[in-house]
Amino acid sequence: MSQINDKDNEPFNSDGSDYESLPPHVSVMTHMTAGAVAGILEHTVMYPVDSVKTRMQSLQPDPNAQYRGVIEALKRIIQTEGFFRPLRGLNITMIGAGPAHALYFACYERVKRSLSDVIQSGGNSHLANGMAGSVATVLHDAVMNPAEVVKQRMQMYNSPYRGLLDCVRTVTRTEGIGAFYRSYSTQLTMNIPFQAVHFITYELMQEQLNPHRLYHPGTHIVSGAAAGAVSAAITTPLDVCKTLLNTQENVALNSMNISGHLSGMANAFRTVYRLGGFGAFFKGIQARVIYQMPSTAIAWSVYEFFKYFLTKQQMEQEQRPGSL
Repeated sequence: MSQINDKDNEPFNSDGSDYESLPPHVSVMTHMTAGAVAGILEHTVMYPVDSVKTRMQSLQPDPNAQYRGVIEALKRIIQTEGFFRPLRGLNITMIGAGPAHALYFACYERVKRSLSDVIQSGGNSHLANGMAGSVATVLHDAVMNPAEVVKQRMQMYNSPYRGLLDCVRTVTRTEGIGAFYRSYSTQLTMNIPFQAVHFITYELMQEQLNPHRLYHPGTHIVSGAAAGAVSAAITTPLDVCKTLLNTQENVALNSMNISGHLSGMANAFRTVYRLGGFGAFFKGIQARVIYQMPSTAIAWSVYEFFKYFLTKQQMEQEQRPGSL
């Protein structure tokens, strides 16, 4: 087991950088705290791009909401709808992201360690990483799905909701509580492969760039960005279907004479294909990748930092004279 040393005695990695080894066993509370901070920052920093992604995934967009690219979209939204319009819905995202990511990282670390002990005798197992990511996603999405529904409805062009509470009350009154979980099966269908690919890619990159598993911010950023880009591109078709189920895009549904509310992954797939063919499944892929790369880089670098920092503080406190 690695040991936290004084500054002058810190271990060095192969290129001479002054970083300490990450402890192999960290408390659940540390994982949850680090995960909550990472999740909030991940969603907050890149939120304007997420708003653009939601708009660009619209199957039948208003003529005033058709964009050629991410930068052009952000400029037009700010110019025509106000400076803070790309941040609409950020409050519910922050409320959901903290507890969702706390559960997510704590569950991932615990399941990964347990499965790795069985599959690889404590070594790094890509199968364990993928399975742990999948299990963690079920908990994460159970908390985050209602927040996603509210967020995406507030992000849409000409959103009819005055704010967070108005959106929650209106959806509950007109569509019932079930509306907040209408896309849950699709969300899981998307996020389980997304997170499996994400964690496998991240751990694989760490094996190559940081084989001794030191606390090395650069490798966490690069590995996180690569993991986000690969998993985002692969799962874009499922994200388009999820967006349709969350937003219940009226213009698109009316054009197909769909009355009531669209539900179910199979219906979403058929609707997307009938409205735009195969290409419709990749609407917003540029914005999705641009959003996910820095988001996952931020999440992993912040998570690894807080995991290291909190554990170091705890170990230093335990080593002080008179501590129990």
